[in-house]
Amino acid sequence: MISPSPPPPQQRRLPLRDFVLLATVLVFFTLIALNVLDNMHRAGLTPGFAFLGQRAGFDVSEALFSYSADSTYVRVILVGITNTLFLAAVSLILATAAGLLVGLASIAPSKALRLLAQAYVELFRNIPKLLILLVLYVAAVGGLPQVRQAFSVGPVHLSNRSVVIPLPVNDMALWLHIGGFLMSTLLVALLARRNRRLRERTGNAPQLLPVMIAIYILPPVVLALLSMPLSWSVPVLSGFDFRGGARLTLQFMVIALTLGLYHGAQIAEVIRGGIEAIPKGQIEAARALGLSSLQVTRLIVLPQTLRIIVPPMNNQYVNLIKNTSIAIAVGYSDLMSVSGTIINQTFRPLEMMLVTMAIYLLICLGLTSALNRVSDRLRMREGR
Repeated sequence: MISPSPPPPQQRRLPLRDFVLLATVLVFFTLIALNVLDNMHRAGLTPGFAFLGQRAGFDVSEALFSYSADSTYVRVILVGITNTLFLAAVSLILATAAGLLVGLASIAPSKALRLLAQAYVELFRNIPKLLILLVLYVAAVGGLPQVRQAFSVGPVHLSNRSVVIPLPVNDMALWLHIGGFLMSTLLVALLARRNRRLRERTGNAPQLLPVMIAIYILPPVVLALLSMPLSWSVPVLSGFDFRGGARLTLQFMVIALTLGLYHGAQIAEVIRGGIEAIPKGQIEAARALGLSSLQVTRLIVLPQTLRIIVPPMNNQYVNLIKNTSIAIAVGYSDLMSVSGTIINQTFRPLEMMLVTMAIYLLICLGLTSALNRVSDRLRMREGR
C-alpha cells in the first residue's frame, strides 16, 4: 500500500508584494500623523491626554452612577460609556423582539399578517432613523400628559418628562437577593447542560421547567422567612415632579424605541430569509408527524434559523451600537454627546476623537467576537 504524500509545506515568509503593500500603507499613515503633529506644534498645541484628569464643569442629562460637574473628564466619559451601553442593550432587546415577531408574521399563513409585516418593514427600512427619532420625540412631548396629570398604572407613572418606576433599595437584602439569583442561574445552567448531554446520550431527558421555577423561587422565599425581604423605593408626586424610584427619561425611551423599530425592520428581513432557507420538506415532515404549528416553529424552524442568521445579525447589532450616536439629537448624554462637549471645552478634538473611536471599536469588537464564538459553536454542534 502506497502511503499518502505529505502535505506541501506552508509558506511562512511574507511575499514581496505583500511586504511592499504593508510598508506603503504604514509610510502613508506615518506621514499623515507627522503632518498633524507638525500643524499642532505650529498652532501652539501640545498633544496629550493629561486634560482628562481636569474638572469637567458640566452636567449630564442622566447617569447610572453618581456624577457632578466637579467630576473629572474621565468620569464623564465613563458616564457616556455606561449610558451608551445601557441604551444599546435595551434597543437590542426591543429590535430583536420586534424583528422576531415581524419575521414570523411575514411568513404566516394569514395574508393580513404578511401585508402588515411587509408594510412595517418597508416603512421603517426606507425612512432615515434620525427622522423617525425626531417624529417620535415631538409626538411624545406633545402627546403625553404633564407630570401632574401623569398616566399611572399602580406605582408606575408616565409623563412627557419620563417614566418613573419602583426601585429596590440598595441594602444588604438586595445583594443577598442578587447573590441568590446568580447562584440559581448557575445551578440552572449546570442542570440544563446535564439534561442536554443526557438527551444526546439516551434520546430522553426529564422536564426541567418545574425544577427551574422552584430553584429561582427558593432564595427569595428563604430570605423572606429570615425577615430579609426586598425594600422598595416607590415614586411619590411631590411638588412638580416625582420623588423616589428609578427614572427613565423621555429622551432615553424615544431613542430606544426608534432604534428598536428601525433595526427591528432590518432584523425581520434577516429572520425571514433564514426561515425561508430551511428546506420545506422538513416542515412538511414535521406536520405529517402530527406536530402543531407552534411545535414546528419552536422545534424545527427556530433552531435551524438561529444557525443561519447569527452572522448577519452580528452586523445588525454592531450597526445598532454605532447608531446610538443619534441620541445627541435629543440631548441624551451618550458617549458622542459628552465627547462633543469635552471637545468644545478643551479644544482637544484629535485626542477626544481617538478616545471615542477606540471605545466604540472595543465595544463593537467585543460584541463581534462573542457572536462569532456563538456562530462557531452552533456550526460545530450542527456538524456532529
